[in-house]
Amino acid sequence: MQTGIIIIFTGEGKGKTSAALGTALRAAGHKQNVCIIQFIKHKHMVCGEHKALKAFLPQIELYTIGSGFITSKNLKKKTHQVQAQKAWLLAQEKILSGKFALVVLDELTHVISLKLISEQEVLNFLTKKPPHVNVLITGRAASSSLLKIADLVTECTQIKHPYKKGKKALKGIDY
Repeated sequence: MQTGIIIIFTGEGKGKTSAALGTALRAAGHKQNVCIIQFIKHKHMVCGEHKALKAFLPQIELYTIGSGFITSKNLKKKTHQVQAQKAWLLAQEKILSGKFALVVLDELTHVISLKLISEQEVLNFLTKKPPHVNVLITGRAASSSLLKIADLVTECTQIKHPYKKGKKALKGIDY
């Protein structure tokens, strides 16, 4: 049995979740069970990845638990904190189950940076995860503490983005 690693896709550029989904598809292609937990997106968001991943059921489990996109300016702390806690409890359950070769924690760094869940609790848990489980974390501004426990870190750098010109998100590209 392979030893699992901790992977972080971070940075200000686009592509963190897309890279995580690509990794999930690769694992599923090798008949490995995958669990994806989205900490920010909410269940009523219709995203292309949700539709595409249905083809891999039951091998890929997808949970969309967030309350929608948040910033420090539009933060409804209690609502988002409750959902982030639910997502974190589910993440711990899925990681400890031993059923999954890969567990993706999409936007975990974001809920940590907004103090919706305890970074220390996350660090303590991840350092004691089952040895065969790979955990892939996405989100901007991964802390130095998270980076320190990771085995692989990739930073997505934004060089140019249409949002800067006021363009809206594109169906099939951004969601």
